[in-house]
Amino acid sequence: MAGTDDAVAAEDDALYVLTAVLLTPAKFPSVLGDDYPEACAALRLAPLAAGYGLVLGQDGSGARWTVVVDDVSLVAVAIASWDCGMEYDLSPDEHTVVAALPGWPLAVAVAAPGVPAPHDPEPAPEDADQEPLSPPHSDTWGPAQRRLGADEIALQWAAWRERIDDADFLTDGAVESAAREDEEADAEGGDTDARQEPLTGVRRVLAEARAYVSTPPPLGRVRSSFASGEARTLRADGPGWSMVARTDDIAFVLLDEEPGEVLPVGRGTELPWLLESLDKMAVRPA
Repeated sequence: MAGTDDAVAAEDDALYVLTAVLLTPAKFPSVLGDDYPEACAALRLAPLAAGYGLVLGQDGSGARWTVVVDDVSLVAVAIASWDCGMEYDLSPDEHTVVAALPGWPLAVAVAAPGVPAPHDPEPAPEDADQEPLSPPHSDTWGPAQRRLGADEIALQWAAWRERIDDADFLTDGAVESAAREDEEADAEGGDTDARQEPLTGVRRVLAEARAYVSTPPPLGRVRSSFASGEARTLRADGPGWSMVARTDDIAFVLLDEEPGEVLPVGRGTELPWLLESLDKMAVRPA
């Protein structure tokens, strides 16, 4: 992480940098949206192809600020250095600053020493209608929490994979069987059980993911990143769902309508082809 002496503006307006993240088609805070244009819109930014860097810090009064810069390479180098445990003085040139937004979109566990505790700044009169950015609440479930859950699975793939017994897998056949049972229950005026409802949700996810192959979705809906061996970690999102997978293994599905549930999908007859096809069209980090 950058030292707290880092400043983005002049000394009187110094921003003490705490952390930074990328906002690009291949890598963006998924808490902001299901795809890159949606994430940019959440910050009132145009979805530039080159993307942005988001620098999170506090000013001299302790107020939280998210400074948007267009020097993506500088922010990427800083993040890579911090990830390696190295110090890096992240001090973007003022000419690269695109916007200064009150608040933080992500939870930041540290604070700058020697300044008041983190707090939202008082809005300027011209910005009175702009709510400060804030991370989503952890005690509710919705699109942001669903995407954050998928982020955690991607980061801790091995741990999640070890928790899943092969008997827990949903396969293509099971999903299709559940769909038929739903149709029969609807025809007879009956109710579907809780098990059938997640299966129906997974069937919808697989169908929408298949549609991405023939009709590319908004930029960033499907992303591919490094995994061990020759595999890739694949991330796909859509209205009400997120999917995390390894191209050589299974997939995990999260649904808005199933709070906190993680649904594993095994490698049946279709999943290997689907993951390979999605990976070919996915956005990859430069």
